[in-house]
Amino acid sequence: MSTARLAVDIGGTFTDLVLETPDRTWSTKLLTTPDAPARAVLEGTQQILALAKCPPGDVGLVVHGTTLATNALIERKGAKTALITTEGFRDSVEMAWEHRFEQYDIHMERPEPLVPRNWRLGVPERVAADGEVLLPLDEAALRAIAAKLRANGVEAVAVCFLHSFTNEVHERRAGAILAEELPGVSVSLSCDVAPEIREYERTSTTIANAYVLPLMGKYLGELADGLKLAGVNAPLLLMMSSGGITTVETAQRYPVRLVESGPAGGAILALGVAAENALDRAVAFDMGGTTAKLTLLDDLTLQRSRQFEVARAYRFIQGSGLPVRIPVIELVEIGAGGGSIARLDALGRIQVGPDSSGSVPGPACYGRGGTEPTVTDADTALGRLDPSRFAGGSIPLYPEKAAKALESINANAQIAAAGVAEIVDETMASAARVHAVENGKDTAERTLIAFGGAAPLHAARLARKLGMKRVVVPVGAGVGSAHGFLRAPIAYEVVRTRHMRVEALDIGMLNTLFTAMRAEAEAVVRLGAPGEVLMEHRTAFMRYRGQGHEIAVALPLRPFVPEDCAGLKALFDAAYAQLFGRTIPRLEVEALTWTLSLATDRPLPAPMASVAALPAAKPVAFRSLFDPATGVADEAAIYERPSLTPGMAFPGPALVVEDETTTVVPKGFDASINALGQIILEDRA
Repeated sequence: MSTARLAVDIGGTFTDLVLETPDRTWSTKLLTTPDAPARAVLEGTQQILALAKCPPGDVGLVVHGTTLATNALIERKGAKTALITTEGFRDSVEMAWEHRFEQYDIHMERPEPLVPRNWRLGVPERVAADGEVLLPLDEAALRAIAAKLRANGVEAVAVCFLHSFTNEVHERRAGAILAEELPGVSVSLSCDVAPEIREYERTSTTIANAYVLPLMGKYLGELADGLKLAGVNAPLLLMMSSGGITTVETAQRYPVRLVESGPAGGAILALGVAAENALDRAVAFDMGGTTAKLTLLDDLTLQRSRQFEVARAYRFIQGSGLPVRIPVIELVEIGAGGGSIARLDALGRIQVGPDSSGSVPGPACYGRGGTEPTVTDADTALGRLDPSRFAGGSIPLYPEKAAKALESINANAQIAAAGVAEIVDETMASAARVHAVENGKDTAERTLIAFGGAAPLHAARLARKLGMKRVVVPVGAGVGSAHGFLRAPIAYEVVRTRHMRVEALDIGMLNTLFTAMRAEAEAVVRLGAPGEVLMEHRTAFMRYRGQGHEIAVALPLRPFVPEDCAGLKALFDAAYAQLFGRTIPRLEVEALTWTLSLATDRPLPAPMASVAALPAAKPVAFRSLFDPATGVADEAAIYERPSLTPGMAFPGPALVVEDETTTVVPKGFDASINALGQIILEDRA
């Protein structure tokens, strides 16, 4: 009987695996194999099944999230891609928004398009904004272009015609012709990938999908075959950036939806932890080997967005990356992970990241050839990591190599380590503050939920910088995103642009539109959840006429009726007032884009019961722990997390060690274990 579930998360440095069996949950962490990512997954699968003594045939489901698509976009390691667009519009991806995202930087450089200009090709055709065909598709010209692409070994093609989101007939015909002329070449149509208004974003998203499609298709095929050879014949589902999971078939068609799949899993975990602890306001903090991610949670709801930027040239500046128009959990991601490289700039100041040592060669303390100082080297030099327990003992650490690398920053390695730790913590705090302000929120008085291999090492100091008094470190925090995969619903979202004035809605057209969208979403979700109850959510993106951006307005789950002309206006006014504190009288309201999402029902857990206090936990050892905040080394008590039971408590300074991470409890904090075995840190200051 298939009773076990396996989750796999590939990060830039580590590959995390979690196996959930009827009796208990098992986890393991391996270094990612960037030359062949599937290798670490398959090796880890064999290891964790052997550890749990679980036959491969007992695995009933595999859920997978990966940074492969993200890294291919960032590192420009995708397919040789061409863009076919309406004649005269091939430069729209280079003109972008026609603005300077960094106004006063005279050396500002825009991100290079994924498709060079010589492979951006125009075809005579034209569709009007209302869908009327103004100029038929020139099929002969398209076939001539296809012959040129075939002769030059193009591996993927993105097709994005003007206004195809209102009338897709030309794109569909172009797709059929390209399939005839270019067998074996991947073709992405914008009417499939991003059928909504805004030409630049739609084109950029379609190009990104085409760019990573051959790579992801090959990888997912190899992974599925490898799992079957290992005896795991379970369905393979993929985590998406929206926080839902989908089938391999859908992921192979739309791999751009897998961008940020790992952080999405972490956000799902944090949402469950917030529910268990009855937290109305929290910040999810995920720090791994390569990056750190922060997400705001309010009223047990994740912030969501319809757009994400990848490969930003300027770390915190919106508009400096490549936009992808996909459903995504709203988060901020920065190059501040355990492998982030530290150095001195021209003024002698410590800079950390965004570049990372990755898994190859890794931080200097790994002893695998790395020589540049990293955050993990700093954590080792500060006494936060046990050299014999890192990654469950599978990766021995060499403190002397860490110290030598840090001496390039300061002759006193411990002082250098303290500086690196403070800089990376302040960098993350700054990113959190900016993200909160951009969303009209703040960070004070929230609870920090910390997970990822490096987050519990830095969580207490980050919380103090952000004005937070409490930190929660969930069970299995070191492989938190993989745990989140197992809580995620099977889901899919469909989007359509239909521009209407709210006072003159086409009721019949809207009902027909949502019926078609429901059928499209259900066809995808039912592949992975043939018999489950499905939850539907509808949203309209609306604005005052003349505005440049829309706000999301939740819609009722029923057929539209004539009275909805006034009803949608009232819903918009309420949503607008909540965001901006006012409405604007005597302005017309219009709706541009409509979305429908369908997901299996995954109720949030109920708040846990309180637990009676137990006698103080007893440490197993003591270690010198240098505190960057005070500049003093204290004797810290060491506790083994598996031996801590609900109700136990102890003061800092202390270290709580487990196989995948270590929780630092600084001086001034108290730690306790709640009813679910989660570590709660409380700031006494």
